[in-house]
Amino acid sequence: MARDYIRNITDMERYYYGAGNSMGYSYSGSELLKADAPMLSTTAGTYQAIYGRKVWSQLNQEFNAFSILPKRPWERSGWRVITERPSFAVGGGVAENATLPDTTKPTFQHIAAKPKTVVHTFDMSETAMFLADKDDGLGDIRSILKEEMGKHHAEHINKMLLVDKATAAGNDFESLDRITTGASSSANEDIYSIDRSAESWSLAEHDENSGTDRTLSLDHLDTIFQKCWTRGGNPKVILTGYDTLMRLQQLLQSQQRFMEEKRITPTYNGVKGVPGIEAGFIVATYNGVPIIPSKDVPTDSLSRIYYLDTDYLYFSTAIPTQYFESGIETGDPFGINRLGQMGMFHTMGDLWQLFYGAHGKVRDLSA
Repeated sequence: MARDYIRNITDMERYYYGAGNSMGYSYSGSELLKADAPMLSTTAGTYQAIYGRKVWSQLNQEFNAFSILPKRPWERSGWRVITERPSFAVGGGVAENATLPDTTKPTFQHIAAKPKTVVHTFDMSETAMFLADKDDGLGDIRSILKEEMGKHHAEHINKMLLVDKATAAGNDFESLDRITTGASSSANEDIYSIDRSAESWSLAEHDENSGTDRTLSLDHLDTIFQKCWTRGGNPKVILTGYDTLMRLQQLLQSQQRFMEEKRITPTYNGVKGVPGIEAGFIVATYNGVPIIPSKDVPTDSLSRIYYLDTDYLYFSTAIPTQYFESGIETGDPFGINRLGQMGMFHTMGDLWQLFYGAHGKVRDLSA
């Protein structure tokens, strides 16, 4: 029996591994030494990690600002606006048999715009595509890159739409921060070739503090609502950052007031309420207006707050987002002049704003 035979380490070795001579070596207890080179998980060749083909993104790629904007076809390259009322100093009541008052009329101005193009490309070699489908590779690398680059394209547009007003648009799409400018101090804040320092009608409503942050209060929100309503606008959505949204919730809870909730769904024509329909998602509201957060909203100490009237604000689409692909996998290596594959996402249009006074912004805020 094993328990009768095994009395020490030497007996155990002989019992399980055989006598020394039969295995081609001799063994004695004096040869049992402390190991100085153990086999570890870090030893080369002991194992190979299998990562699997699912790729888990560690990035927040939301593009809520782009999603909530209505998308309308580009049908013309400009529009006309009324920038000044007819005079109240003439006209009105007249005496019996009096001569007619002087004539008056509103002031018209035209605004021109051209579509802009945003493009993102990516490529992969024939060898990379082949190896990705072997062993523990990614698998269909074309599909993975297409999906991720599509998200990147939309996210980059989202970032363009929320660039600080001090950064000129150039070839990028126009910015909501520039559209909601309430006081112009730089040519970079001009929009559609309008000199906003000379054209007060082109300024939105605003609550700013010359770069000095102030503690956020509900008065800031109410003030801009009142100003927009006075100008003739009616904001349909509030856009801000996640930090400001959380602070608003804390303010309301401290006053034993709570934000209402509304079920909305972003559509091709902007944010729409869908009461009674189990679709879209639930968001907080203030004054009945949905509050949508985006990570890309410019931040002072807290993220800024935009009031947007989407009756007058939309993305004018010349060419909707399209995907093109060319290369060896699609039978056209000569098109890209290499043994590989290239993909491209492409969108043409721009952000259009038809009534500046309908929108507003609160900035220079802290918690």
